[in-house]
Amino acid sequence: MSAQGLAVIGVTACNQQLGLHPFNIVGEKYLMSIVDATEAWPLVIPSLGQCPPEAILARLDGILFTGSPSNIEPHHYQGEPSAEGTHHDPKRDATTLPLLKAAIDAGIPVLAICRGFQEMNVVYGGSLHQKLHEVGGYIEHREDPETGVEVQYGLAHELQIEPDGVLYQAWGSTLAEVNSVHTQGVDRLGSGLKVEACAPDGLVEAFSVIDAKSFAVGVQFHPEWKVLDQPFYRSIFAAFNQACQQRAAQRTR
Repeated sequence: MSAQGLAVIGVTACNQQLGLHPFNIVGEKYLMSIVDATEAWPLVIPSLGQCPPEAILARLDGILFTGSPSNIEPHHYQGEPSAEGTHHDPKRDATTLPLLKAAIDAGIPVLAICRGFQEMNVVYGGSLHQKLHEVGGYIEHREDPETGVEVQYGLAHELQIEPDGVLYQAWGSTLAEVNSVHTQGVDRLGSGLKVEACAPDGLVEAFSVIDAKSFAVGVQFHPEWKVLDQPFYRSIFAAFNQACQQRAAQRTR
């Protein structure tokens, strides 16, 4: 596709204080995953604490809701107050939670990763374990902070994929391996979400929106990490890209 005809995929940013000033930032790995694994160009969506979905969505062919060092403020899912020192981003919450639901309702393709996955669960009425490692009954899903990033984002556990879902259609198998770099996880699954895949301990690792008009998938793992090196990750982006291209074709008629 020519540069003029490239689809445009929004990528959500985080609001973070750097020195004396607040910045909107996004990990380059998310931007490059779109450049490398789709026929689209990324466009950063700032988290400013307000969101005009009607002005944004008409210009986009898809949205990637990114991971983040921050956690959703638990009052959004009637959770207990967070432990002291927990990193939150209220401006991102105020931006992405309404934007995510509006995008799916409008038929905009959505891929939600890690924090984005958790945002999708919360938007549909689900709740989260704030410290999965303290719940009991789960394997270790956090990365080892003493290791390098290559190890932290390396393959960590098997994924059991439901045979009748979007991920199976994209991948063609009920098994895959994924990385695991998260502290929180799904407690109560949101209404209207279909489980797409689970970790060996039963933790929900992927879901889709049942009545979505287009691709609407959330994953707890990080398929954006070196997406071209992992065929399973690439298959997710290929399915997302296909939906975005369909949206682009309709939008430019």
